[in-house]
Amino acid sequence: MGHRIEIAAVASGHFVHLHVIREKRYGHFVHACALQQSISVWKNDRKRRLLCNGMAIAMLRVPDLTVFALHHDRLCDGEGQGKSKDREDNIAMFDKLKKEHIVAGDDFNRWKVPPASIAIHLCIGSVYAWSIFNPPLIKEFGVVSASSGDWGLQSVVWIFSVAIVFLGLAAAFGGKWLEEVGPRMVGVVAAFCWGGGFIIGGLGIMTHQLWLVYLGYGALGGCGLGLGYVSPVSTLIRWFPDRRGMATGMAIMGFGGGAMIATPIKEGLLSAFYKVPEYLGPESAVNLVTEGGKRMAEVGGQMVEVVVAGAAQVASAPVPIEEGVYVVGTGNTGAAATFFTLGVAYFIVMVIAAFSYRVPREGWLPAGWTPPTADAASKRMITHANVHIDQALKTPQFYLLWIVLCFNVTAGIGVIGVAKTMMTEIFGTTLPLVVNSAFAATYVFMISVFNMCGRFFWASMSDYIGRKNTYYCFFILGIALYLSIPFAAEQVSINPAVTWLVMFYAATMIIFTMYGGGFATIPAYLADIFGTKYVGGIHGRLLTAWSTAGVLGPLAITQLRQASVTSSIKDLASKVDPAAFQEKFGAGIAQLDQLVAAKTVTIGRLMEIAPAGTVDPTSSLYNTTMYAMAALLAIALVANKLVSPIHEKHHMETQQAGGSEAPSKA
Repeated sequence: MGHRIEIAAVASGHFVHLHVIREKRYGHFVHACALQQSISVWKNDRKRRLLCNGMAIAMLRVPDLTVFALHHDRLCDGEGQGKSKDREDNIAMFDKLKKEHIVAGDDFNRWKVPPASIAIHLCIGSVYAWSIFNPPLIKEFGVVSASSGDWGLQSVVWIFSVAIVFLGLAAAFGGKWLEEVGPRMVGVVAAFCWGGGFIIGGLGIMTHQLWLVYLGYGALGGCGLGLGYVSPVSTLIRWFPDRRGMATGMAIMGFGGGAMIATPIKEGLLSAFYKVPEYLGPESAVNLVTEGGKRMAEVGGQMVEVVVAGAAQVASAPVPIEEGVYVVGTGNTGAAATFFTLGVAYFIVMVIAAFSYRVPREGWLPAGWTPPTADAASKRMITHANVHIDQALKTPQFYLLWIVLCFNVTAGIGVIGVAKTMMTEIFGTTLPLVVNSAFAATYVFMISVFNMCGRFFWASMSDYIGRKNTYYCFFILGIALYLSIPFAAEQVSINPAVTWLVMFYAATMIIFTMYGGGFATIPAYLADIFGTKYVGGIHGRLLTAWSTAGVLGPLAITQLRQASVTSSIKDLASKVDPAAFQEKFGAGIAQLDQLVAAKTVTIGRLMEIAPAGTVDPTSSLYNTTMYAMAALLAIALVANKLVSPIHEKHHMETQQAGGSEAPSKA
């Protein structure tokens, strides 16, 4: 059995304070004390007794206590010794990921750290391009158009929401763990979760098991998102105490830019793995029948389900196809293979980046920089004190900032999740020559660009105008912009002009800069209010607001949109000629609900037989949602107004004996 203790010590007056590096007992690591726990050394003329929590752990006979290492080994002989040594080597390799092994020297160039954090955030930030996967996932069987057995948009869009929920939960629990083990350990675990989530999600797509996609990409991948998201934040704040806003902007900038890189990659992979289903010919040349709401055709003497590709489906296909009838289940969207490829690639990049993380020593400051005076700091609502991670939950400021983040994210996250779908639905029908599949994909790409730039711009700007004023800009300007979107949608349905598209495009891009800026500025806001000591853990817990927003945003988008769709279909169906309806869909209007459930009847197909002059309601499907988002920003504006400095009773008390801090008893 192995028993080995390694301890480093530094003399200080009459007592020697030691920090446990590691202790191995019977082949397992046991932390005798926390790394910053002081161990007293009682001494007489000849002996030194090490006390940890009042228990003697070793006797020393050493003349020099300035720096030493104690090795106390008791190893068995033979096979048992070999197995113990192997276990120790494996544990030692894992232990090297911890922060005590990645402390940089004073001459380390701090600008080497941001590229690693940006690389990880670029990988996990691809979640913002989730809407790229919506079209293929809802057409896995039909491929060119949704079939009766395909997943609905309402089922698929929640995968994104689940990932965001688990992001917040993982960040909340992982934030405190991050402070204990450091960013390298957390980054490596994030790589396994994010990459593994894609692999499991790909298996779910391949086998058409939706729960596997939720488990892989949603739950496991979401944990990777949360751990990867928080891993660099507190580290960069400590490396850049002179520019906290810029530091958090750099840390989180990559997350906003992830979709910028992922969008063309995902589009390219989907196109490369795409397989066109069997083509039967134009709709007029194929004898179609309707059974149970499904469109059927005879192939090889058997009736099989088919889908009809119209002009809209041809325009949205990733490869050239013809209008007409296609056999269900004979093609491939390429989604599963894309998931597998991305999972492997993201894992490799994130592991390399995680091993590039370094942390500064305790008390390190940039050369030539001195912290601001108390008066200057108080004017900017910046504290020099620290609030313990558990004590932060007892302050009203934590919950006010939670509301600020939650509602700011809710207003943007639902739109991001269906960005491509929203663009095509609002403008694809009114400006089809402009808004095609390529235009919508570019729109998703530009969301990522502005999201990323907004993170760095607004976070850096907050260093000059203050965090609170920055959020005032987000909410006041955001309310006006959200209210402008329904106006543009209404006008384009009346007068299909590019002017309204430009207005919509500009408004949403500015919204996304502030959406990203809210994420990048909140860590610096927390560091100003609660201090830097536990900002990583506090930030992780505040990200539960993101989890909540991950449910509220898509819920508002999907539910309000679906209510508008249902109402619009019924309204259009009441206007069309029943004979034309029967000829178009092979069933009467009395079977409308069944035809809608089978995805045979849609707003677009009803508009093909609607009377001349009928206004297409598609562009107004999101109006109610935009009004609701503006109301949420108004509430967040009030919460930001109420944020004030933390009361002194919540500050940590300094322990003079050990030089460390403890939570206040308040």
